[in-house]
Amino acid sequence: MNDSVSSDTAAKMFQLGKDEATVRGCFRPSCIPMLTNIEHMDPLSIQTSLIDCPKVKGSGQDTSDHKMTVYIWDMDETLILLKSLLNGTFAMAFGGSKDIEKGKSIGRSWEKYILQFSDEIFFYEQIENYNEPCLDSLREFDDGRDLSEYDFKNDGFGSPCDDINKRKLAYRHRVIAQKYAKGLNNFLDQEMITQWEHLYNLTDTYTDGWFSSARIFLQETSGRNHMSDQLISPEQHGLISATDTKHQNVNILVTSGSLVPSLVKCLLFRLDDLIEAQNIYSSWEVGKLQCFSWVKERFPGANVQFCVIGDGFEECKAAEAMTWPFIRIDPRPDGFHRFPGLTMQMVKRYTEVIYNSNTTTGSDDDQ
Repeated sequence: MNDSVSSDTAAKMFQLGKDEATVRGCFRPSCIPMLTNIEHMDPLSIQTSLIDCPKVKGSGQDTSDHKMTVYIWDMDETLILLKSLLNGTFAMAFGGSKDIEKGKSIGRSWEKYILQFSDEIFFYEQIENYNEPCLDSLREFDDGRDLSEYDFKNDGFGSPCDDINKRKLAYRHRVIAQKYAKGLNNFLDQEMITQWEHLYNLTDTYTDGWFSSARIFLQETSGRNHMSDQLISPEQHGLISATDTKHQNVNILVTSGSLVPSLVKCLLFRLDDLIEAQNIYSSWEVGKLQCFSWVKERFPGANVQFCVIGDGFEECKAAEAMTWPFIRIDPRPDGFHRFPGLTMQMVKRYTEVIYNSNTTTGSDDDQ
């Protein structure tokens, strides 16, 4: 991959302002609105804009017989730190106590791995111009063909935007989901795994435990104890049913980055056993409000509560439009909500205010 492609891809990965984004995917239904300037829209206009949009297929869930909290996460500068490492703003906030150039070097190393694995393992060089909001968005075009001998390099995927090419993209999405479920360890040699682990530990130390703390908190929102979790293999995680608890929780990722690099980030930053591939959304073209609407359709019912956690203005306004609680993450050392620091008690206080819950913040009944 040449330098010009890398620079363009990196710019897309870290694009946060939807008004500045270039919509390049040819498979985007034209009736899906760009709901990014929602601060200027009244609630009726928002609902009217969303009501006729085609539903992105996802695994719906029966929520009629139990309580559920759906946590909707942003990725960058929330669950992970990357942009602020690359541009030095994370270190600058510490007033000289952190080496800015070291942070930038760490960020560039992660950027290299994200781009490398996206291209080499997850077809990104082929499909970067055809971003979709989630891996299930073209599922209706997948005919279930056996892909074990399929030649992805020579199947002629590309334009025009017809059903044949949608089927080819759906094939790639199916394989991407399968690879995500297996984890990166199945595709890397021991030397690369060692380098990856070293970089993760180096980054966690540099960020004062941000990455490990965010992962532990994600385990809590999943209803899993992080101490016992250390004794459970990734294969066993799939056997733990949320129905074993009084209150089910699910983690959803809605990121403004492209879909494939976002999946790779979850793998690299050890979040893949806590956020399933089907629960990762890219708001690159459609905006976060539209993604939030799709999530709400997947988890209907009076017993479901939603909570949005992120650092950006767009998810804040989208949460406000949905009347969901929003917790703003602030990576500055004196930030009120950051990692380490954010607790379930804080999150419960926000949800109780919005949903007028009768539970107390100290209760463990919802865990």
